[in-house]
Amino acid sequence: MSRPFVVSIAGFDPSAGAGVLADVKTFEQHQVYGFAISTANTIQTENEFVAIQWTDLDFVLQSVQTIFNTYDIKAVKIGIVPSLAFLKAVVCLIKKLSPQTKIVWDTVLKSTTNFDFLIIENQNDLVDVLNELELITPNYDEILKLDLKENSIDIITEYISKNCAVLLKGGHHPTEIGTDYLHTSNQFFKLESKNAKIHPKHGSGCVLSAAITANLALGQELLTACKNAKSYTENFLMSNPTQLGYHYVP
Repeated sequence: MSRPFVVSIAGFDPSAGAGVLADVKTFEQHQVYGFAISTANTIQTENEFVAIQWTDLDFVLQSVQTIFNTYDIKAVKIGIVPSLAFLKAVVCLIKKLSPQTKIVWDTVLKSTTNFDFLIIENQNDLVDVLNELELITPNYDEILKLDLKENSIDIITEYISKNCAVLLKGGHHPTEIGTDYLHTSNQFFKLESKNAKIHPKHGSGCVLSAAITANLALGQELLTACKNAKSYTENFLMSNPTQLGYHYVP
């Protein structure tokens, strides 16, 4: 097959606005072949989060093993996970099976209705995980939860970017809404929004991280992958006025 293989390891959202369904839609539009491994089954709509049932870790690891033993996976996007230990086990197995596979972690720590998914219990474990990742994509609320010392956003971002790149999303920025900042180990880049008139969407963060993952699998450099993914996500946000967006490449 001519298309690169990518995997989404994330939750199942019946509304298809977020999680593995949204990721696979995004992968398809980017001309990569997407696989999906579910970390959780959820009951939700675009407006309400009702319940979650986590997938057993051994089941997820067996699925990872099966996929990676069969296909050459270029990149992986990871979404919601129940614990840092769960995330670490998945990441370590991926790197054991395919050290060259690039991993993007969309740091979804809670739902928009304040249902907590993951709490950082151990900073050393977090650093171990970050060292294996290509990129994390927190917003301004999520990055504060990635540090146990309750430091400022600038200090946390500088600390994390020494281990892996950080795309700090601007959707919750108090003054620069829509402006993202990509931080690497020695520099940062400002990614401004090209469209001021957008409609908020359920799962926009999932779409962005999945688009970046697809672009990395296609061989794009990190900055280019993030810029192109941002453009794709803005088209997604402008696709209609509802919470559920349409996927297409203009």
